[in-house]
Amino acid sequence: MSRNEAQTRFELIDPAIETRGWRRSEISIEVKTNPQIDIVDGKPRRRPAGRTDYILRRPLADDSEPIPLAIIEAKREGLPPEHGLQQGKDYRVGELNNVPFVFSSNGHQFVEYDEATGQTSESKPMAEFPQPDELIARYLAQRQLPAKSVDLKLLETGYAQGRDYLRYYQDAAIRATVEKIIRDRAGKRRVRVLLSLATGSGKTRIAAVLLRRMFDAGAFGKALFVCDRTELRDNGLGDFQASFGNNAAEVDTRNPQKNARVLIATYQTLDQKVFNDDGKEISFFAKHYPPGFFDVIVIDECHRSAWGDWFEILRANQNGIHIGLTATPRQIKLPETNDNQTKQEIDQDRQRLADNLEYFGEPVYEYTYLQGVRDGYLAPAEIETWD
Repeated sequence: MSRNEAQTRFELIDPAIETRGWRRSEISIEVKTNPQIDIVDGKPRRRPAGRTDYILRRPLADDSEPIPLAIIEAKREGLPPEHGLQQGKDYRVGELNNVPFVFSSNGHQFVEYDEATGQTSESKPMAEFPQPDELIARYLAQRQLPAKSVDLKLLETGYAQGRDYLRYYQDAAIRATVEKIIRDRAGKRRVRVLLSLATGSGKTRIAAVLLRRMFDAGAFGKALFVCDRTELRDNGLGDFQASFGNNAAEVDTRNPQKNARVLIATYQTLDQKVFNDDGKEISFFAKHYPPGFFDVIVIDECHRSAWGDWFEILRANQNGIHIGLTATPRQIKLPETNDNQTKQEIDQDRQRLADNLEYFGEPVYEYTYLQGVRDGYLAPAEIETWD
């Protein structure tokens, strides 16, 4: 009589991967989501609680934050080893967790599924399951991360409030961002990162925790978080102060704030017209924050403004790390030109309407509304479709 799934894990898979060098503390079986919800004929239908069988983590350096390297989908002994990959294929489990390697095992053999190509490897005995150092080397190579870079400290540094403070996709988005920063710096490129996450998924919390992790790793001295509404600034301040305490402060026209590590401001405040000491009209931002003042700038809802006059914030800190947060990355069409426009005006229009994707590049991580509904984090709603 073949073992059931729980017995297969406990009696076969656990001993096999421990024999290959994975420590018990690096192996976790976690409930990752609330019960999933499908939209069927416009109505929500709840599934059983979602679960990833195993996540294997390993630190890049002693006493550092363990990096999620692999997911193993476990199935009962009597099934073929590739059977457990169906869930991973349906829900892009590796991509959603920002984990590069997805395996499936029946306790005797395992296969590896490549989400990029959709290919499944030939089955191999568990005695050949990859050892930790092998997966670390493969991870660094796949993510194009230099093996001996000081910037790897961004990955080695843990969360000040612990990993459990975040939902799985928030942690995944932060790690994807950190990986992009390391790659861009290694290639001596200006760092530009775009994250696409559904409204309500906690983008402000992601930004606050990401900045704290970067700060703890020594990646910046001053950071600016820019949003487009006063309510977002005031509500977001709580997330930033939870991460930075009094080292996070909001900016208004009566108090420009310069001493805090992280400043939170609206586009409108920074773009407000004031006069400098010579009586010349300039923006509030230009008056109080000299070029290069900020090492990191995070633009919340970067799709809303279509790169308006506040673009000077990025231009004045062009050597800094620029991170865009958006719910809907979109292409923006350039306006039609006419004879009454000067070349300078045309160039200004083109600059204001510069495309998010052209500036930041493709999103390094995406978490859609539908995925949030499936995971049970976002409320389901009837979805209209058009032919």
